[in-house]
Amino acid sequence: MPEEFPLHWASDWGEDRTYGLWMAFTYKGVRQSFRWIKPGKFMMGSIEYEPERVNREKLHEVVLTEGFWLAETACTQELWEAVMGENPSRFKAKQKPVENVSWNDCNAFLEKMNGMMEGLALCLPTEAQWEYACRAGTETPFSFGNNITTKQANYDGNYPYKNGLKGEYRRETVGVRSLPCNNWGLYEMHGNVWEWCNDWYDENYDIEDIVNPIGPTAGSERVLRGGYWLNNAWNVRSASRGYDDPSDRSDSNGFRFSRG
Repeated sequence: MPEEFPLHWASDWGEDRTYGLWMAFTYKGVRQSFRWIKPGKFMMGSIEYEPERVNREKLHEVVLTEGFWLAETACTQELWEAVMGENPSRFKAKQKPVENVSWNDCNAFLEKMNGMMEGLALCLPTEAQWEYACRAGTETPFSFGNNITTKQANYDGNYPYKNGLKGEYRRETVGVRSLPCNNWGLYEMHGNVWEWCNDWYDENYDIEDIVNPIGPTAGSERVLRGGYWLNNAWNVRSASRGYDDPSDRSDSNGFRFSRG
């Protein structure tokens, strides 16, 4: 159990039998919950014979020596609007993830949120933290197994993975918690919106930097993870990596935040 649990800013907290510790804050009536992600090690990237993998996913061991709190869902439009006073999203609905936000926009949100609630210490997860949380102890292409369906993730079902069946193409985002969570209680880690990570993007992982990696010290693009509603199924794999200029906005890009 994290030593500081529960924290003074928490509006409610607890532990459930299936997914473990959780904690939430409430701001202007909008509640956001987190899951406690225990420290551990995992194989980051994809195995050489994983269907439709690309070279920038080189498999390597990563060790995370400290646990962290990760938002159970992507940041919603409701929370963004409560903090920032406006809603930039294309697909508007309170419980849909905010999109059309740049990496810079997300950090402005986090800075403002942290200034409103002392000790909250929100940030974007590192790329390694994100994949560790997405996999939730699995080594398969998806946290749900060797394949995925549009009942589990929001992507273009006309383009299934490997020999999978075609599925629904929703043509827009869905509300958070609309689809099943992974084994650690995290929702929509596959598909719906790409999620900004803190790291600068590099085509190649530094496979020597395996303990609490934070990515390159400089770059021109920031990492995006998870895939989005318009992607083919292979783009929403656990190892799939995206990137974009930190100032760019798109209806494909949202975020979920962590603490620490």
